[in-house]
Amino acid sequence: MTKAEKVAFVIKTLDEIYPEIPIPLDHKDPYTLLIAVLLSAQSTDVRVNQITPILFDVADNPYDMVKLTVDQIRDIIRPVGLSPMKSKGIHGLSQILIDKYQGEVPQDIALLEELPAVGHKTASVVVSQAFGIPAFPVDTHIHRLMYRWGFSNGKNVVQTEKDAKRLFPKELWNNLHLQIIWYGREYCQARGWNLENDVITKTIGRKTVINDYYKSNQKRGAK
Repeated sequence: MTKAEKVAFVIKTLDEIYPEIPIPLDHKDPYTLLIAVLLSAQSTDVRVNQITPILFDVADNPYDMVKLTVDQIRDIIRPVGLSPMKSKGIHGLSQILIDKYQGEVPQDIALLEELPAVGHKTASVVVSQAFGIPAFPVDTHIHRLMYRWGFSNGKNVVQTEKDAKRLFPKELWNNLHLQIIWYGREYCQARGWNLENDVITKTIGRKTVINDYYKSNQKRGAK
């Protein structure tokens, strides 16, 4: 297969498996999505979705959020981890949204990246999922799969994002990044991965990845 044929195969397969694409993090507007994505750093979506209803019941907009102290926010979000940094970030960005943007979340990645505790991936998720602006946020699943599929060298997430944007049509980015995340979780995991269930990697995957998979399985079987 050529690179273009492999890309077309991935798009077709993901569309067949995920014709409807659920958003992993529960939210009701750009602000609650921003907070949920910020909380998801080094945590799981399941854990974040357990905590955000408690937080948003108290404060689901920047005006109510700044009425809370950083410690009060931290007490609520503690189960998601990194609560000292995240609580300061939530309080700080909420104040900036009030001061600079009339309480609204900006629709520009560069402006979002200026907010406390908001990195490039978080900003990309927000513009993509809240505003429908084409972006390709790269998480650990996308980074892993782009390497296994031979689409990127695995050097870093910045390079992976560049490669994804170069290979995939821009109008598909917003759906495709979510489809790849779901596929990574369900069929192409970092641990406990079963290549036999992973039709994409089995069909177009990097030869060294496939060979290493079978070698490691043989070693396990020999023990």
